[in-house]
Amino acid sequence: MHPQIPYVEGVLTAEDVAATAASIARMQESDGGIPWTTGEHTDIWNHVEAAMALLVGGQVEAAEKALRWVPTLQRADGSWPMKIVAGEVEDDRGEVNMSAYLAVGVWHHWLVRRDRAFVQELWPSVRAGLDFVVSLQQDWGGIQWTPQDDFCLLTGCSSIYQSLRAGVALAELLDEPQPEWELAGGRLGHAIRQHPERFADKSKYSMDWYYPVLGGAVRGGAAHELLATRWSDFVVPDLGCRCVDTNPWVTGAETCELVMALDAIGDHERALTLLKDMQHLRAEDGSYWTGWVYELEGYENENPNVYWPVEHTTYTAAAVLLAVDALGERFGGSTPGSGIMRGETLAADFPEIALECGCSEVSTSR
Repeated sequence: MHPQIPYVEGVLTAEDVAATAASIARMQESDGGIPWTTGEHTDIWNHVEAAMALLVGGQVEAAEKALRWVPTLQRADGSWPMKIVAGEVEDDRGEVNMSAYLAVGVWHHWLVRRDRAFVQELWPSVRAGLDFVVSLQQDWGGIQWTPQDDFCLLTGCSSIYQSLRAGVALAELLDEPQPEWELAGGRLGHAIRQHPERFADKSKYSMDWYYPVLGGAVRGGAAHELLATRWSDFVVPDLGCRCVDTNPWVTGAETCELVMALDAIGDHERALTLLKDMQHLRAEDGSYWTGWVYELEGYENENPNVYWPVEHTTYTAAAVLLAVDALGERFGGSTPGSGIMRGETLAADFPEIALECGCSEVSTSR
């Protein structure tokens, strides 16, 4: 199957996208792992995202090598270690978001390649990972970060919501129903929509602001209202999205994730503007700087207007390519996997299951 390379008119050509995918492939390690940048650590979530971007950019062999590497690090309980450096475990805690995300990567591969044998090969690892994740769901619906850390993170749980829908889609494809994942998704969706205050307070991070939308738990009018609440706190005109609300620092990955969140709710023009705005982070070889520290009135900084950290990161490049693919469906060209963040190709959204209001009835309200 000849790979189809996406593009967005006036922003990035298919050749630009291929160059960015090649920049990720250059940083891939010999065993298939994709670190944040050369010499840095690898985590499963960002690794899977990079594998998806490789597939988008036509690097099929590298993408499949990356996805096949993931099960080699999985433990008996279905989890993965949090940090791996050059093939060695640096932090062995099993983090739920990382343990869930392979489902999204494998479903994305199915959408692009339609290779059922590949799905079947990785399915046992997906299934064990999601079983581990749902085993850590608390009684109010949130899923705790690790077995050792009993708090729940809104960003991570929002991503898990998407992973559960991808997992159920894979289960339906292979005719292996997983009703416990559907129930966990219903409880998790209720927690994200109705009890955001129960999650650990990470509100200074832009991810906690837009991820409930990006992960698909919050959509429709509620999604537009949520993004309006902190738009001016995080979005810097002509530059992109801040990582945190306290620092004059825009980052490419957060900007492109916000692009995909906007695309998911039909706000295509603002999504396109943000994708254009962050191209100042693009390097000549197609790789991307992580972020940019800019001048901010009243903020004392010895080195304003500089790239920081001084590195090109695979997760930034990956977010760019997935955003291009998402917008390419409307503004250029796209792959069959372009709707992965819009959720239109995932399993049906989970009915909401309320647990914290003294009842246990099922509701389909938003």
